[in-house]
Amino acid sequence: MSGVMPQRGQHERESERLRLDPFVIAGGDASPRDQRDLMERPFFSLSKVKRVAPILYEAGGQRVEIHGLAEHGMATIWDADVLIWAASQIVEAENGGLRTSRFLRFTPYQLLTAVGRATGARDYRLLKAAFARLQSTVIRTTIRNGEHWRRHQFSWINEWEERTTRDGRVEGMECVLPDWFYRGVIDRSLVLTIDPAYFRLTGGIERWLYRVARKHAGHQKQGWLFEIAHLHEKSGSLARVSDFALDLRRIAARQSLPGYRLAIRREGRRKLLHIRPVNLSTVPVDDGVDGHGISGAGTIGTSGASLSGFQAHEPQLSLWPEKRNRAANLESNLDSNFLMLGRPVTDRGAGAADRPHDPHACGPSPTPGEGP
Repeated sequence: MSGVMPQRGQHERESERLRLDPFVIAGGDASPRDQRDLMERPFFSLSKVKRVAPILYEAGGQRVEIHGLAEHGMATIWDADVLIWAASQIVEAENGGLRTSRFLRFTPYQLLTAVGRATGARDYRLLKAAFARLQSTVIRTTIRNGEHWRRHQFSWINEWEERTTRDGRVEGMECVLPDWFYRGVIDRSLVLTIDPAYFRLTGGIERWLYRVARKHAGHQKQGWLFEIAHLHEKSGSLARVSDFALDLRRIAARQSLPGYRLAIRREGRRKLLHIRPVNLSTVPVDDGVDGHGISGAGTIGTSGASLSGFQAHEPQLSLWPEKRNRAANLESNLDSNFLMLGRPVTDRGAGAADRPHDPHACGPSPTPGEGP
C-alpha cells in the first residue's frame, strides 16, 4: 500500500478513517450535483497556472479566504470535479436510503469516467496532483457559521490514500471530506443538479460561469443580469477587468454554456452580461431557484488515450472486505480536520447547512484530459 501523508504529522492527529464508517462507492452512475455555496463564491483558482496569491472575497456579510501552499498551489476549478463527483455519489446514495459518510472508498476509474476523463497513466497522475492541491488548499469562511462560531477553517480533503495490490497496481482510493462540505451536501436544499456537459467545458471561465448561471439564472425565463465588474470580483480572477470582459465576450460569441444563452449589453458606461436559460427541460431542478433579479446591474435591456490497468477492472474495490453501506446517517462525522500550514487557527466554526446553486469558471483553457 502506498499513500500520501497528511500535511500535519501523524502524531498530531490520528487518522479519521479509524473513527469513521466507510462509504463504499459501489457504482459509477449518479446525476451530477454541485454544492450551492461552491457555485456562489470564488473558492477555486480559474487557471491551470499554479496560483499562490490568496482569494479574499466578502459579500452580504459573509467572507471567504482561500490560501494555497507554494508546493502545490491553490485547488483549481478542474480539481473541483472531485468534489462534484463526491457530492453526486453521496446524494444518490442517500436518495436510495443508504448510510453515507465523509470517509469515501472508490476506484480512480469510477471517478475519472464519471467526470468525463480518460483513464490512462497520465490521467491518474493528474488525479493525484488534484488530490494534493485539494488537501493543501486552506479555506477560511463565515458561510453557514453557527451561533457561536465566526470563522470555519478546513481543507477540501482532510486526508487521502491509494490502495495497491501486491504487484503494485492501484486498485482503490480512500479520502476523508471536511465536515463543512459534507453537511452542505446532505442538506438537499444546498445541492443543485448540473448538466453532465459541464465536464466537457475546457475553459476555466466557462466552467465558473456555468456554475454562476445554474445558481442564479436557473430555469427562469428572464434569466439574470450581472454587471461585468461585479462578475470579475465574484470570480476571484487575477486577470484585469478588461481581459476578463474580453473572455466573457468570446464565450458569449461561442454560446458554449450548456442550457444557457449569453448576451453582452451596455447601459451608459456599464457593461452587463445577461444570462438566459434555453431548453428548460434539459436539466432537472432539485429545488426552487432564486427569483428573477439583477446583481450589481440596472434594468434589463435588449440584446443586440490508451487504457490503464485499473480501467480493466470491475468498478468495485477488491482490497477491502465486502461491506454494505448501512442505513441513512444524518449525524456522521461531527468534527473536521484542520490543515494548519504552520499557522495557528484563529477562528473556526461548524455551521448549519444552507442552500446551493451557481455556474462556470475562468482561466486559460485546459488541454483535453488535464486537470482532475
